[in-house]
Amino acid sequence: GGELNWIQNMTNEDWEELGRGLSNNTRLETVCFYGGALSDERVDILFQGLTRSSSIGKLSFCDNELSVAGVQSMVPFLQHANSLRELNLSQTHFKSEGFNMLFRALRNSPIERLTCCSCGIASIQIDTEHIPEHLTYLNLNSNIIDADGCRGLVELLQREDSTLLSLCLNNNTIDDEGVTILVDALQNNTSLTSLNLLNNDGISNHGMTILLKLVNDVSSIKATLQSNHTLQNIYINPGEPSDPNQKIQTNIKMATEVNVKNRYSTEAAGREKVIQTQLHVTNRVELCRLQDVNHSVYRDIDPLHLPEVLSLIGRHHGCEELYLALSSSVMALFATVNMKKCIQQERAYHTIRAVEYRAIAAEHAAKVQQLDAKLAAMEEEEAAAGNEGDIDFNHRSNKRRRK
Repeated sequence: GGELNWIQNMTNEDWEELGRGLSNNTRLETVCFYGGALSDERVDILFQGLTRSSSIGKLSFCDNELSVAGVQSMVPFLQHANSLRELNLSQTHFKSEGFNMLFRALRNSPIERLTCCSCGIASIQIDTEHIPEHLTYLNLNSNIIDADGCRGLVELLQREDSTLLSLCLNNNTIDDEGVTILVDALQNNTSLTSLNLLNNDGISNHGMTILLKLVNDVSSIKATLQSNHTLQNIYINPGEPSDPNQKIQTNIKMATEVNVKNRYSTEAAGREKVIQTQLHVTNRVELCRLQDVNHSVYRDIDPLHLPEVLSLIGRHHGCEELYLALSSSVMALFATVNMKKCIQQERAYHTIRAVEYRAIAAEHAAKVQQLDAKLAAMEEEEAAAGNEGDIDFNHRSNKRRRK
C-alpha cells in the first residue's frame, strides 16, 4: 500500500527522471509496474526519459490503464532495447490497434516472449515484413480472437523460418472455422510445439477431429506420413469418458506423444504413426470411425511389399494383430491381386500373339505379292507367244494362195 501511494504521488518530473535513470542503468534486468501504477500519461513521460537500454531483459506492465496512446509512447524504446527478451502487457486495454502497433515495433527486437492476455484483442494484422525474428512464445489468452483473428496469425505460422514454439489462445471465441484456419497454416509448420485452445466453447467435436487429422491423418498412408510431426502438445477442453470428444483427445495425445518421442526426426515420427495406427487393426478402426474414413489401408500398399508389411505387424503387434490383418484384409487383397495379375498376364500374352500374327500376316501378304507378280509375268509371256503363232500361220496361208 505504501509503495503504491508513493508511486501515485510521483510528479511528471519524477517519472521522467526515473526513465532516465532506468535508461542509464547498465545492470538492471527486470522492470515491473503493475496494479494501476501506470496510465497513458505516465507512460508517455516515463518513456521520454527511458528511450533505450542495454541491460533490461524483461519488462512487465500488467494490470494498468494503457491504451493505444500508451503503446505509441513505448515504441521508440522497444525499437532500441537491445537486450529485451520478454514483454508482458496483460490486462491493459490497447485492443487490436495497440497490439498491431506493438508487433510492428518489435520487428527488429530480440524479443522472445510476448504476453498480451486480457487486452481486448480481436483482429490481428501481421505481415511478413514486421515479424520479430526471435519470437518463440506468444500468449494471447483471454482476448476476443475469433476466426478473423486466426486469419491474422496465418502469416506468423506459415513463415518458412518461423521461430515460434508456443501459441496460447485459451479463453477466446475461436470456433471450428478458426481451428480449420489454424490447422491449414500448421500443415507445413516445423517450429510450433505447443498449441493452447482451452475454453474456446465454439470448438465442437468436428473442430477437434480437424486437430486430430493435423497430427495423424489416416485417410491414406501418404496422408499419415505428411501429417504434422512437430506439435508436442495440443490443449483443448476434456470431455466425459464416454464422449467422442474424449476419444478424439486420447488419439491426439497418442499422436503428439509419438512426436515427442521422435522430436529429432519427423521421418521417424511418420513411420511410427503408420505402424502404430495404420497397421494396427483396432487402432485404425477407431481412427477411421472418428475421421470418417471407410477404405482399406491395403489399397495403398504395393503387393510386392506385403511380406515386409506383414512382418512389421507381427514384430510390433504380435500374432493376434497379424491374424486380424490377414483375416480382415489381406486375403481379400490377395484375391484381387491374383485376378489382376491373371488379367495382366492374359493381356500381355494376347498382345505378344497379336504382334506375332501381324508379322506372319505381313510375311504371307508379301509372299502373295511375289506369287501374283510371277503369275502376271507368265501370263504376259503366254500372250506374247500366242501372238507370234498367229502371225506365222497367217504368213503361210498367204503363200499357198499365191501358188
